[in-house]
Amino acid sequence: MRLGISSWTYAWAVGVPDRPPHRPLRPTDLLDRAAKLGVRVVQICDNLSLSALSPGELSELERWAAALGITIELGTRGTNRATLQGYLRLAERLKAPLLRLVPDTQTHHPSEDEIVASLREIAPDLERAHVCLAIENHDRFKARTLARIIERIGSRAVGVCLDAANSFGSLEGPETVLDVLGPLAMNLHVKDFVVQRASHGMGFVIEGRPAGQGQLNIPWLLQALGDREISAILELWTPPESRLSATIAKEEAWAVSSITYLRQLIPQ
Repeated sequence: MRLGISSWTYAWAVGVPDRPPHRPLRPTDLLDRAAKLGVRVVQICDNLSLSALSPGELSELERWAAALGITIELGTRGTNRATLQGYLRLAERLKAPLLRLVPDTQTHHPSEDEIVASLREIAPDLERAHVCLAIENHDRFKARTLARIIERIGSRAVGVCLDAANSFGSLEGPETVLDVLGPLAMNLHVKDFVVQRASHGMGFVIEGRPAGQGQLNIPWLLQALGDREISAILELWTPPESRLSATIAKEEAWAVSSITYLRQLIPQ
């Protein structure tokens, strides 16, 4: 495996709705953080869209990634053909081997049949470009439904971005997700968490933690996936502090702590 970070490692520094930082993190800043942490994979996802970059900014990103020896992976949302084709062209330009996909957008939640039809259409282009499309288990589809979607698409270029925590949203834990989707994984999102009682005692809260400090059994997860050539991308669900500046500082400290821990398990 190859260890990396994502724009979702630094969600608060990039900017979340209604809480914009004074100076939002840029794609080249993310590359700098990767180099400082000593990782060589950066997944730039939908919260830091590259489609808005000017040709000059895109060239700068391309040059800087090459200079730092960093492999870029991309991420987007939605199954619109024009969007997917645009990101495929970006992947080819940036030599990105992987495009992570969340099928849902804020305004459209495609059915299983819609997803299959859209991705069957683009699959030959992905295969020709040698770009893998990894559908993330985001929370709406159960693991077996997502596995069936990929089986129906029937392309060697389409698989799974396996997230360790997202499927709580569809009432499935890591063991189920790994058992069903592990064989299809082209990419791993390492996201540690705790499940604990709410302060009033009625219900549970799922909250993020630095890697190695939560309830996710990360050594078990990595061992189960085996020695395969996929990226393991750190993502963080960092709970906010009262001030955004403190939240961003906490997020950075969590990233450093998490990569330090993960480096013991993933030497690359």
